[in-house]
Parts: sequence; structure tokens; C-alpha cells
Amino acid sequence: MYLDFFGFAEKPFKLIPDPRFVFLSRNHKEAFAHLLYGISSRAGFIALTGEVGSGKTTVLRALLHQLDADHYRTALIFNPCISPAELLRNINREFGIPATAAESPGLLDALNSFLLQQNAEGRTVVLVIDEAQGLETSVLEQIRLISNLETDREKLIQIVLAGQPELAQMLKRKEMRQLSQRITVRYHLEPMDFPDTIAYIHHRLKVAGGRGGNLFSRSALKRIYSYSRGLPRLTNVACDRALLAGYAKDAPKIGYRISSAGVKDLRKSRVHRTRMRRLILIPALVIILAFLASVVYVARHDFTDPFRASQQVEATAAHPIKDAVETGEALSRVIAAELGSVSEPESARRAFNVLAGLWNVPPVPESPAWDPSKEMERAVLDRKLRLYRFAGNLGALLRINCPAVLELALPGLPGNRFVALVNTEQEQLLIDPPMGGRRSLSFREMETLWSGRGYLLWKDSLDLLGTMRPGSKGDPVKQLQGLLGEAGIYKRPLTGVYDGDTLSAVKAFQLSKGLNQDGLAGAQTLMSLYAAVDRFRAPKLVAGRK
Repeated sequence: MYLDFFGFAEKPFKLIPDPRFVFLSRNHKEAFAHLLYGISSRAGFIALTGEVGSGKTTVLRALLHQLDADHYRTALIFNPCISPAELLRNINREFGIPATAAESPGLLDALNSFLLQQNAEGRTVVLVIDEAQGLETSVLEQIRLISNLETDREKLIQIVLAGQPELAQMLKRKEMRQLSQRITVRYHLEPMDFPDTIAYIHHRLKVAGGRGGNLFSRSALKRIYSYSRGLPRLTNVACDRALLAGYAKDAPKIGYRISSAGVKDLRKSRVHRTRMRRLILIPALVIILAFLASVVYVARHDFTDPFRASQQVEATAAHPIKDAVETGEALSRVIAAELGSVSEPESARRAFNVLAGLWNVPPVPESPAWDPSKEMERAVLDRKLRLYRFAGNLGALLRINCPAVLELALPGLPGNRFVALVNTEQEQLLIDPPMGGRRSLSFREMETLWSGRGYLLWKDSLDLLGTMRPGSKGDPVKQLQGLLGEAGIYKRPLTGVYDGDTLSAVKAFQLSKGLNQDGLAGAQTLMSLYAAVDRFRAPKLVAGRK
């Protein structure tokens, strides 16, 4: 709404994750350093706590992005409110361990074998459990048992428990002392101070293409800080509402009055919601009384008039009653109940076939034993495509700009289910097949359902993957330079030499897409490159984005 007015290319304070907007304040950097230290020193257990909206998830995503696949194996558990056995199954599934056992002892043995193999190959295994304040005591005990997996010299797995301050209080309980004593690295993430809040706001304005430090006056920044108390999420909400208020008042600069109007509007919304919750019993009582009155009325009067009955039928047909659209926890329950009737392999096969249709390749025929962790790779290769196993956040996925099969972790449902993410529209994620009567979900709704892992199909049209690195020479390098040129990044002659100019161009392209800037033409980089060049006609997740 206010983008053109303020000259933004995109909304600067949207709540959806996007790696380009990541800003690590002094406190976030300290938290990040503590996590890295704990993992590198093989501390075994690490705890990260912080208030809601303080940026814990941002730090965790930065951490997982930092840990490269050559030296680390990582797993992120989003939904820990499960039984001990379900937790083990989810952990093993996240690490790609075949499901050869159904009970905890067998699952733990399989995990131990995997950890020993990774240790022998020189890799560090990291398990991150977010929202850990919701863990039951029995599940925490299971996590403690997992931490017992070790060699004579070191722990085989590094476990990060992240959660709200209630997690720290929970660990102080007497029955938790064995676990608490093992946590040698702890960090409580405090809100940003005023200078960091200013830097945070200016960073997001700059990334969005705005006027940076000239848009908000210092008094406006102070007003926003007094409301948000340095919490990034509240800062985003307050700034977005201030920009909306400035647009409504035709004010090219956000001053104290404009920011106060935005904050006041937020507080009105909060009070309104509170009042609505308090008053919800009144309309409910009115409805009940009206219903009872109608029952009495019907009992006393004869409504068998066929003409009147036909009028009622016609009115109902003309204005059918629409089912309520479920949201929040109700949506999760509806989706879990709906997908619970479909087996995990069948759910994966259906989602895969949606992507197969987008790529114009044959679908996978129905099979009761179609294991997505094994069969999907084979199915992709049979169709002359490549499979990329993704782990991360929605922002990173959107930057790759390729439709994906998303792995869902649904409450109370053993195993995982799958859905195809096929497009985006007005900050909605379009899915297929529909779930819970919905063909689209908001970013927040998807994050509550998604495990953070998925499968992307892509086509290496020029067969470039793994054929070159800095210093390489030949046609593949020339083709890479040509792709970078078509993407508007590389301006030099096509030399066929992976020299410094080529390396810089690859890094520049990676930066523009929010990818790890290693200068290598890996799978993510090539996927994004092909999507950025129209002649390959690759299916895109975000229409119009190159």
C-alpha cells in the first residue's frame, strides 16, 4: 500500500523470514558466538533462551546456515510436543536414518550407528530443538539419554535447546537436575538496546530500497523503541504501522506524532481483541436464547405451508451456507485429521506428482511401499532431473525460487506428511493438494506445520554441477560465465577460465539471492541461475522473480 509512496521495492518490515533482512545485533552476535563455541568445543548441551520475538529463531537459522554440509549434519525439530518415541522417530527422519525399528531401543541404536559413522567421517552432528519450553519431562529425559551417546573421548551429538524463559525455569526443577548439570553453555538473549534498534531499522529500510536513515526522525525511533523494548518482532510491527500511518496522512517523513499514531493504533487493536474475548459470552448467550425461543415458537406454530417451505429452499440454494475457514490450532488439527487418512508414502507420492506435472514429466504410479527418502531420488533420476534436499526457512526457500515438496510435522500424527508448494500470491503460499479446505496458507501458518525440510526438483540443463571450481578451465566454465551474463551479473568476456572475475561474479549472484557466498557453482546456485534465465523455462515459485 505504501511502497510507491515511500519508494520501497518491497515491504521493509514484513514478518516472513528472508535472509537478506537478517540483522544480528550485539546481543544476537553474542548468542551466535556462544552457540558456535559450544558446538566447536563439543560441549554436548547448549541452551538458548529469550522472550517471544527476541530473535531466537533468527540466531538458530543463522547458525544452521553457517554449518556447511561437508563438516556438519544438522537437524531442526520444530514441534517438540510429542512422545519420547515420536521424538526419536522425528530425529532419525531428519537425519535421513532408515526407519528399521518402531520402538525406542531400536531407534536409539539406529541413531547411535549413524552418529558413529558421522564421527568416523569427521563430521559433527548437531540437533536443534526449538520451542523447547513445551517439552514434557519424559521427552527431556529421552533427550538426556540421547546425549549419553559418546565415544571414550567426546560426545557424538551436540544438542541445542532453544525456548522462552520458561525453559530456564523448567531446568531448575529438582527432577531436571541431571539434565541441567550437563548444559555447560547457556545464553539468554536480551532485547536490542536503542542504538542496535536504530541500526536494525535502518538496515531493513536499506534492503527494501528506501531512504534509510532519513525516513524516521530520532524522536520517532525513540517512540518505537519505547513500545517494542528492543524486541525485533514488535519493532517490525510498530514500524510497519507507522509507515501506514504516514502514508494515510501523506507525510513523507515519519516523525514523533506519526509513530505515536501507529503505536496507538496497535494498542487499540490489542484492546479491541481483549474486549472481544471478554464479550464473546454475550453473543453466545443471545444465540442460545434465540435458539430456545425458536424451538418454543416452532412447537406452537404449524410451518407446513408448502409455498413458504419452497421459498426457504430457494433462499438456501441461492445463498448456501459457507463452511468456516479454520485457522491456528484448529487448522492444524483439521489438517492432521485429514492427512492422517493418507499414509506417509502415499502423501509423498502425491506431492511429488504435483511437481512432476510442473516439470512435464511422467507421474509416479501408485505403490504402497514408496519410501520418499529412497524412491524420490530414483524417480527424479529416471525423469532426467535432479533432486535437492532442502533444510532451512521459508525465506531461503523463496530465494531459490523453485517449487518444492514440503515435509510436514503434524501434532498427534506419527510420521510426516507432504504437500507441494507451487506458487505464491499476495503473501500467501499456494499448495497442492489442498489441506483443510484451503488451497493457500499464510507464511505463519506454514511455519507451524512445516518441519523445515523439503525436496526440490530441478534440471541441470547444461550439466554443470560438480564439473568446475576456481581455477578450472573449459566449456563448462564458459557456459557458467554465459549464464551469469544473462542474469546481468558477469560483464567480462567468456574466457572459459574460472578466474577471479568469475569467482566475484558467482559471489555477487549468491549475495543477490541470499545464498552462502562461497563462490562455488553448487546446486542452490545453479538452481537459482537457471530460474533467473528465461530461456530454460524452469517452474518458478515466485512469479516474475528472476
